[in-house]
Amino acid sequence: MKETILHTATELFLNQGFKSITMDDIAREMGMSKKTIYTYYNNKEAVVEASAAHLFTSICGGIDAICAKKNNPIEELYDIKRYVLEHLKGEQTSPMYQLQKYYPKIHQTMRRGQYDYMQTCVTDNLERGIEQGLFINDINVQFVSRIYFTGMTGIKDASIFPQSEFQPKDLYDMYLEYHIRGIVTPKGRKILNQLIQSNHE
Repeated sequence: MKETILHTATELFLNQGFKSITMDDIAREMGMSKKTIYTYYNNKEAVVEASAAHLFTSICGGIDAICAKKNNPIEELYDIKRYVLEHLKGEQTSPMYQLQKYYPKIHQTMRRGQYDYMQTCVTDNLERGIEQGLFINDINVQFVSRIYFTGMTGIKDASIFPQSEFQPKDLYDMYLEYHIRGIVTPKGRKILNQLIQSNHE
């Protein structure tokens, strides 16, 4: 039952935001009393914390599976972007922004986990890109990986990138192209241009 509550709450949070959904909403969605939910979770913050952790673990698992394929690093970044957007339902409610605003401690914990995970993932991606001649060989990998993390988390801030002006998919596409164009070799640029062209078709 606890797992079912967690999955239901996570879906609701992703669709409507961490702030918007109440314990009553979760109970109503599950067709049970709020009292039943409280036997598993002390309060809404406990549900939010569990949902955030579940979401993070699930996304990391999906990204690990993509990275295990060892596709060329440029294609890998686009595959990861596509997976994350599908998993976060396009972030239509900017759930991460709501998490940051209304549950800052939970957001900080999640952000630290994201940073540690992304550092490993992006560093590997950059190093393989250099080895394959797709990325410039004298880039500072640690600098670029940190800039990438800062940008990827920064574009989720709806106060800076409001959805009235920037749709999530377009925003991710623009940032990913911005990131890759800054580090590609001519060989890598050909692959990037082919990917962009195929995405537009």
